[in-house]
Amino acid sequence: MTISLIVFACVFCGTLAGTFVGLKLPGHYLDEDAKDAIKLALGVMVMMSALVLSLLVSSAKSSYDLKRTQLTQIAADVIQIDRFLALYGSESNRARNALRDWVTELANRLQSSGEGQSSRESHNIRDRTRDLYQTLVYQALEALSPRDEEQKSLKAQALGVSLEVSKILALALAQKSTSIPLAFLVILVFWLVVLFAGFGLFAPPNFATVTALAICNFSVSAAIFLILQMDQPFGGLMRISVEPLRTALETIGR
Repeated sequence: MTISLIVFACVFCGTLAGTFVGLKLPGHYLDEDAKDAIKLALGVMVMMSALVLSLLVSSAKSSYDLKRTQLTQIAADVIQIDRFLALYGSESNRARNALRDWVTELANRLQSSGEGQSSRESHNIRDRTRDLYQTLVYQALEALSPRDEEQKSLKAQALGVSLEVSKILALALAQKSTSIPLAFLVILVFWLVVLFAGFGLFAPPNFATVTALAICNFSVSAAIFLILQMDQPFGGLMRISVEPLRTALETIGR
């Protein structure tokens, strides 16, 4: 929200600055040839700004969808592990309890995470989640001692799915805390400031045009706000629901 408001303020100030310059410039600086050249330059900037904005939207949406898919996959995998352990027999109760404890801890940590966390804190959470999984779940699975071929097969299948969960956690740990390059955002804001300053240069200084430009400015800032929201999937207005993990908790142990 703070970044979006800063973008709105910068771009709106650029619009007002363009309007002020347009009022102060001598008439011959804005003759028809000059207007055509400036409009051509603004058209190029519109195209570049739209391209960068679309790239940021695509990057943020891909990151958002990936994290949601990873969370759903983890929930499905832990249910599958629990089913294998249920078929294994009562000897697997320790492993099932460890699985439930880990899912509970993961859901609580994701639920309590938010935008206020630094990249170091987010990295530490993912690191602790991975270590906790290896300590609680994987070691409990390894400790099982099968008595027959059926139990041996069930243990192997549970360990196989468990390794898939470990891979997902390792992938999440390797990913950056943000998918949006800062340089892209800074350059985009600079282009928007110049672009709206150009719009203000030709706009008559009246309430209608200023309001129209302000609405356009707000729309662009809102788009950047949505991009930043999607890049923080476990905090803010577009938080990814941990309901798949809660559903898995209702299933584990039955």
